[in-house]
Amino acid sequence: METIILAVVIAVVVLGALGGLVVGSRRRKPLPPPPPSPPDITAPPAEPQVGEEAETPREEPRRTIEEVDLPDGAPPVAVEEPPVVEELPAPEIEVPEPAAGRLVRLRARLSRSQNALGKGLLTLLSREHLDEDTWEEIEDTLLTADVGVQPTQELVERLRERVRVLGTRTPEELRGLLREELLTLVGTDMDRVVKTEPATSKPGIVMVVGVNGTGKTTTTGKLARVLVADGRSVVLGAADTFRAAAADQLQTWGERVGAYTVRGPEGGDPASVAFDAVKEGKDMGSDVVLIDTAGRLHTKTGLMDELGKVKRVVEKHAPLDEVLLVLDATTGQNGLVQARVFAEVVDITGIVLTKLDGTAKGGIVVAVQRELGVPVKLVGLGEGADDLAPFEPEAFVDALIGD
Repeated sequence: METIILAVVIAVVVLGALGGLVVGSRRRKPLPPPPPSPPDITAPPAEPQVGEEAETPREEPRRTIEEVDLPDGAPPVAVEEPPVVEELPAPEIEVPEPAAGRLVRLRARLSRSQNALGKGLLTLLSREHLDEDTWEEIEDTLLTADVGVQPTQELVERLRERVRVLGTRTPEELRGLLREELLTLVGTDMDRVVKTEPATSKPGIVMVVGVNGTGKTTTTGKLARVLVADGRSVVLGAADTFRAAAADQLQTWGERVGAYTVRGPEGGDPASVAFDAVKEGKDMGSDVVLIDTAGRLHTKTGLMDELGKVKRVVEKHAPLDEVLLVLDATTGQNGLVQARVFAEVVDITGIVLTKLDGTAKGGIVVAVQRELGVPVKLVGLGEGADDLAPFEPEAFVDALIGD
């Protein structure tokens, strides 16, 4: 009996232990997380609206592009507004300085570089004894000033004779003597007026020629200012089609004084531009046509022949009234060789000496006139727009010998 009771107690204890193990394992196993709840979505605050836009938008029927009727069945054409072009202000027209008396006003500038000739001669002539050595020094002074051999010999002979007759010599008498002889040498009876008034009909035609670097285009522009200052209407012909920007440079000179510029393509035929310039001058009723030609070396036969062609083409309209040769006064006697060749090709009628206020010697005026037999008509005395002056022998000689 006791054995049965003991077996029952052992069975109860075993069952209780097994039950505790099962319950403990269930407690240790984690439970699955609950499903997430949907988040609360809050609408963003509406922006403040004005007028009809403050209302809640209503659903409206919409049509596709196929349902929209276009006028005449043509698609809409976008019309572009033309771009607004700002008009540049017209260049201000300058009033050039009057041409009359320019050389007198520029006398101080001229005398600063030229009076070494006059002062040197006065110093030599003022010596108490004028022996052969002194006369040789006088001759050397004149040759150094680019007067030339033949004019120098003539001047020395006349000075010798007059000093011998004069006897005693005061400074005032010597200055008067030298002034008279220099005026005779320069020439006071030559016609130095730039011919711009033809005998028959307008316009007067002036062609400007010269070698490279003499200031030919600048001289043409300055000459236009001289003519405008005298009340003339001017047309400029930019026949220098070889040098880059030469036409632009000449046109700028013309715009400053209201002169019209005729130009052609760069590298084009210069004779064609010259022909058109004369034709335009006639149509406009202008007083003067100035033709700027390309600079060229006097040793290039082909270029010199082309210059002759420009002259012949222009003369199909009317004969040339002036052919001005521009020479750099600082080249001295070398410029005479250039002058001689140009004169053979285009019949030079007048000379323009530029850079006469620099290192040039005043005697070049005498030498070039003797070489070509034509007068110096204009001289350039600086870089200013109005520094081109009509040549006046008296003012020039007074600048040479000083006060």
